Amino acid sequence: MSIHERHQATAPASGAAAGAHGSTGAPGSDGTSAGAPGSAGAPAVTAPEAVAGTAAKSRLFTWPLLIGVLVTAALVASSLFIGVYDIFGAEDGSEMFAITRVPRTIALVLAGAAMAMCGLVMQLLTQNRFVEPTTTGTTEWAGLGLLLAFIAFPGAPLIVTMSVAIITAFIGTLIFFAFLRRVTLKSSLIVPIIGLMFGAVVGAISTFLALQNDLLQTVGIWFAGSFTAVLRGQYEPLWFVLIVVIAVFIVADRFTVAGLGQEIATNVGLNYNQVLLLGTGLIAIATGIVTVVVGNLPFIGLIVPNIVSLFRGDDLRSNLPWVCLLGIAIVTICDIIGRTIVAPFEIPVSLILAVVGAAVFITLLLRRRRNG
Repeated sequence: MSIHERHQATAPASGAAAGAHGSTGAPGSDGTSAGAPGSAGAPAVTAPEAVAGTAAKSRLFTWPLLIGVLVTAALVASSLFIGVYDIFGAEDGSEMFAITRVPRTIALVLAGAAMAMCGLVMQLLTQNRFVEPTTTGTTEWAGLGLLLAFIAFPGAPLIVTMSVAIITAFIGTLIFFAFLRRVTLKSSLIVPIIGLMFGAVVGAISTFLALQNDLLQTVGIWFAGSFTAVLRGQYEPLWFVLIVVIAVFIVADRFTVAGLGQEIATNVGLNYNQVLLLGTGLIAIATGIVTVVVGNLPFIGLIVPNIVSLFRGDDLRSNLPWVCLLGIAIVTICDIIGRTIVAPFEIPVSLILAVVGAAVFITLLLRRRRNG
C-alpha cells in the first residue's frame, strides 16, 4: 500500500484534525507541534466524504488548470516583447532577443516556480502558514554562503559559488527546523518573527564581512534581487531547479503526510526525519541556485501557497501545478511592472515583491488574529 493510500485510509481516524487542516489553512493551535494539526470543535469527516474530497482534489489536469496555463503563458509571452531595446527595428534585434529577452523570461519562469514551491514545502513541514525562505532566514544564509565563496574563492567558477550557497542555506534551514522542534511556542505568529530576527542576524554578519572585505556593493546587488543582469550564459544553472520541482512532485504524498505531524506520519509508516531532511535539502538547492543567479526574491513563497491553499486545501501533489503557475505569474507581473513603471529605467523585482508580500503577510496576521 502506498503512502498516499495509507493517508486516505487513515483520514477517518484523524477525524476533525485532518478536516481542519485542509479547510482552514491554519494547522494546529500553535502551528509548530509535532502532533496532528487541527482544533477542537471542527466538524467530523466521514470516510466517504474524505475519499470523495481527496479524489476530487487529486485530479491534476482540469479545465481551470488549463485556463491558468494559458493565462500564465500569455503573461510569459508578453514579457518577451517588453523592454527599451527595439528588437524589431534594430539590425541586431534578433541577436539581442536571444541574448537578453529569452534568458530573462526563462529565469522568470524557473525562479518563480522554485521559490513558490519552496514556500509550500516549508509550510507543510513546519505546519505553519507564515514560513518561507524569506521568513526563516534561508535566503540570508544563502547570501552568506555567496559572500563566503567570494571571499574564500575569488574568481572561482559559478558552480563553486552555487555549491557554497546551497550548503549554507541547508545548514541554516536545519538550524531553524531544529529550533522549532526543541522550543514549544504558544503561537504560530511567533515563528516567522523569530525567523525574520534570525535572518536579520545572519544578514548583519554578511554586511560586516562584506564591509571588511570591500564587497559591500556585491551584497547590495544581491539584496536588490533583479532579472536585469540575467543573460545567455549566466542563467543556465536555473535549469537545475526544474529537477527539484520534479523531485518534489515525486515525493509529494510523503510531504503531505509529514505535514500532518510526526505522530501521524510515523503511525502510517513514514520516516518523518528522513522526509524532513529531504525537504530541507530540496529547499536549500532551489534557494541557493535562485540566490546566486537572480538574488533575493522575498515573500513569493508566502503569497502563493496561502492563496492556493485557501481554495484547494493542502494536498501537495494536486496543488503543486497551481503553486508553480501562480508563482510564475506573480513574478512575471512584478517584473513587467518594474520594467514599465519608470521606463527606460527599471525597479528591482524584489522591491515590488516586498511591497506585495508585506501586505499579504499583514493580512494573514490580521486574519489569524480575527479567527482566534
